[in-house]
Amino acid sequence: MGWVNRLAGKTIALDTAPLIYFVEENSDFLKQINPFFNALERAEFAVLTSTLTITETLVKPLKLEKLEQAHAFMEILAEYMTVIPVTERIAEYAAKLRAKNNLRTPDAIQVATAVTHQADFFLTNDARLARLKIKGLE
Repeated sequence: MGWVNRLAGKTIALDTAPLIYFVEENSDFLKQINPFFNALERAEFAVLTSTLTITETLVKPLKLEKLEQAHAFMEILAEYMTVIPVTERIAEYAAKLRAKNNLRTPDAIQVATAVTHQADFFLTNDARLARLKIKGLE
């Protein structure tokens, strides 16, 4: 829980995977991410994510016709997060990130969203993204 305390009062950009782990109650990661989502519910920090997160979270539930799970994703996104559309500015920054760091497009868009909206932290389970060194973003 100590790591969550560092986030108090900050703006957090959220990658898709932690949200999926939370909603799907992934036993490998739930213990680590539950404190984050509990603090989110208490509004201890602001969270933003890309509209891309909608696409990435809904594919599996829609494919498996798990409409309640799809609804759970949308409810969390609507109630607790600011969902940022992919703008030209984000797309251009994502292209620069891809060119420099050889990222996949979805990853570059998520990071570009974080940077262009001045997030303090980027929460991801992707070790490659976590190792990126971007000024002002932890």
